[in-house]
Amino acid sequence: MRIAVLENLQCNAPLADQNAPDRWAELGTQDGVNGVVDALKRAGHVAEFFEGDASLLELLPRFRPDLCFNMCEGHFGESRECHVPALLEMLRLPYTGAGIPALALTLDKAMTQQLLTCHGLPTPPRQVFATRNDVLNPDLHFPLFVKPVREGSSKGVTPDSLVRDHEQLRERVGWIVSAYRQPALVERFIRGREITVGLLGNCEHLTVLPPFEILLGDTMDAVYTYRIKSSTPNGWVAGINYQCPASLRTGLAAELERLARSAFVVTGCRDYARVDFRLDAEDRFRPFILEVNALPGIVREWSDISFEATAAGMSYDDLILSILAHASRRWNLTVK
Repeated sequence: MRIAVLENLQCNAPLADQNAPDRWAELGTQDGVNGVVDALKRAGHVAEFFEGDASLLELLPRFRPDLCFNMCEGHFGESRECHVPALLEMLRLPYTGAGIPALALTLDKAMTQQLLTCHGLPTPPRQVFATRNDVLNPDLHFPLFVKPVREGSSKGVTPDSLVRDHEQLRERVGWIVSAYRQPALVERFIRGREITVGLLGNCEHLTVLPPFEILLGDTMDAVYTYRIKSSTPNGWVAGINYQCPASLRTGLAAELERLARSAFVVTGCRDYARVDFRLDAEDRFRPFILEVNALPGIVREWSDISFEATAAGMSYDDLILSILAHASRRWNLTVK
């Protein structure tokens, strides 16, 4: 197959007027792209990288891909992850991963949680703040957790995201609104363990990967910050930074699998996705869904799903080719 690998690289990011220090944290690196391209080439495919911008309108018809391997996060706008898929659909080119509705939905954490709640899936009590002066819902009680409503990669998440009184809440909401130019999502803080579950496939053939636990130390109040995610000293080390498979009682592991499957289907994910949980230490480690990532990172020895695939006995090439196979089957393409 001829495969166009599409990504937005940090080195190609445009100038931005946001003052958020982590504004391009979601974007890819050349090493990450090379890992995907090389895996496809080793399997005998013709693979080439293209920056996910307007140049695709001219370059992709020349390349004539059978399939586009989409990893583009986009740069600006409320639905920035949809920009490249919309362009591909205009060009009538098949692509891997979630479509426009799922990408638009899951980028907005509040809308995602509202939909999950409507389907009986557990999410933390929450409120969206458009300004720092919005009145706190009396049903929400401190401590609370504050983060941007439309960001990934733990952007905007620091130890200051955990607020314990009204003054801290106003200060944090004000900073989020100013730095990220979007509303803030305020949730009941779930004290406990942080677990993420990756999935491969589609509704008719969906595989749940082993659960990945971020080891945050001895305190149940620790949070998975952008700093931890982006600059862990010496990289991720099993048993120190993470555990995969996570050590979970049988019933809890089965419940996480059930919830992850349900969240995948309800939000319309395709080919691969990741569901993030917090286990409530104050309620027998009851799981709450924090978010659904319909376009999770798949960088070798860095992204959560890559470690989960390894724990499932898959090589990195297996992971990439599995995503390719699921997308090809969905588009009725022959992998050749």
